[in-house]
Parts: sequence; C-alpha cells; structure tokens
Amino acid sequence: MGTQTFPPAGPLVTVDEVQAALVGPPGARPVLVDVRWALGSDAEANRAAYREGHLPGAVFLDLESALSGPVSPGGEGGRHPMPSRETVEQGLRDVGVEAARPVVFYDAGPGLAAARAWWVSAYYGLDGGRVLDGGLAAWATAGLPTPAGPVDTEPGDVVLQDEGAGRELLDAEALTQHLDAGGQVLDARPADRYRGENETIDPVAGHVPGALSLPALSLVGPDSRFVDAEHVVQALTAAGGRTDLATAVYCGSGVQAAHLALALEARGVGPRPAVYVGSWSDWVSDPRRAVDR
Repeated sequence: MGTQTFPPAGPLVTVDEVQAALVGPPGARPVLVDVRWALGSDAEANRAAYREGHLPGAVFLDLESALSGPVSPGGEGGRHPMPSRETVEQGLRDVGVEAARPVVFYDAGPGLAAARAWWVSAYYGLDGGRVLDGGLAAWATAGLPTPAGPVDTEPGDVVLQDEGAGRELLDAEALTQHLDAGGQVLDARPADRYRGENETIDPVAGHVPGALSLPALSLVGPDSRFVDAEHVVQALTAAGGRTDLATAVYCGSGVQAAHLALALEARGVGPRPAVYVGSWSDWVSDPRRAVDR
C-alpha cells in the first residue's frame, strides 16, 4: 500500500528527501498531510493555524475526528480512543491519500500529532506512511515555501486492513499481562506527571505500577528533530530500561505514546514497541486499577 519513493530507512523522512520527492513524477509524489494539533485547541483553531502556512499542496487532517474514536462517558478507552478502521480510512481518503503513493505526515513540531497519524495508519496497514523529521519548523527553517490558505484535493482511494498489520495495540488488561510476562513499560509523559506532580489533565495522578519514565519530548532536540540512536539508548538506559526487552509505551491519551514509539522504531532501539493507546486516561477510568506515585 504505497509506492516507495524515499530511501528505505524507517519511518522518518528529512526535509531534503521530501523536497526532492515533490519534483518527481506527479503520480509518485508523496501526499502531504498536515496534522496540526495542540492540546486544548479545537479543530477550527488547528485548521486556522494550517491555513496560515503549510507545506505546498498539504491538506489538513483533524486528529480528533479522523485519528480518534468517540470518547465514552465513563472514560473507558481514554481521551483519544483508538479509532475504527473505517474512520481512519475515510479521513485519509478525504485528504487525498492514494494506494499507490507514499504519505508524509507532519505538524508544526515536535511531531506529536504526526506520530499519532503515522502509528494509527500503520496499525491499519498503511505501508508508505512517513513523518517529516522536524515538521513545519524544519521546512521553514530551510527557507522553503509555506503557502497560506486551504488546498483542494481529489479524494483518495487508500484501502486499509482491519487491524494489527505488524503493530501491537494493547488495552489495560494486555498491558498488565505484558508486565507480568517480564516486559518493560515506558511512560511517555513529562516526568512530573509520571511522578504524580502537576497533574492538571487527568482526574488521578501517578503512573502504572512498574512503568519507567521516558518522556517522549526528551527525544527531540531544540530544532524539533529526533535525536540519534545513541541518545535514545542513553535515555532508555538512564530510565532503567533495556534494549533487549519487549516494550510497551503509554502516555496520557495515546499521542505522546505514538511519538515515543516512533523514536524507538526510527532509531532501531529494541524491538518494535506495543502501544497502549488508551493510556493513563483509560487506566484511571477503573478505580480498581493500582496507581503508583
């Protein structure tokens, strides 16, 4: 699903690679998808930011409606539940994603929303999805054009698979089983929230018992680009983790978890991680689940 026009070097793609691909044959040029998103901002605010400037030809994809399922009244599934295949497929088609062309997801930086789009799409079998390393900020810093206004596009024809196309999605029970089997769990939220401090988003503070703290945003530099493999290994080791263990990742609502999964996979650190998409917001929806601080 997707014609490869980039070097086969993993899920990240550079500004230079995208720029070069955009001048190739029209049918092989990547579809550019702008997943502008900020915590607490609604879809219209994110769309407005996109309209102020974006990569040439990029179309806006809303994380809340296309990359998340309905939020349940009791909080089960978390604040950004895993969406259905049909929801993701329709969202990708609406922004022009085609079966025969690669896709580049990006955001304003540092890649949180783009990583969510990449992981959810990959879970449903999108082979050609990449994330622009450094996002819009890297593109603009390179002096490349960022035209304003919306972009009209023809609907795409991408067809996704039902589930689990080489990715592992966990719920709370499966996360517990993963820990019981000797796997490691990484908490991608900022360290203070892991410690149960400054919790202003979820109703319960703390972390999953046995989880280690490895903040996703510690793995990008000030230019919003991902750090190299050596730095990822150092961060994992400093957190008490190992590169040879089965790994699962979670965060508050499944966005930063995808970012951490992207960092680990892109830099080839350890086995491909499983993602607990419901994350902390799902975990605390059941008061019977234990909490550590």
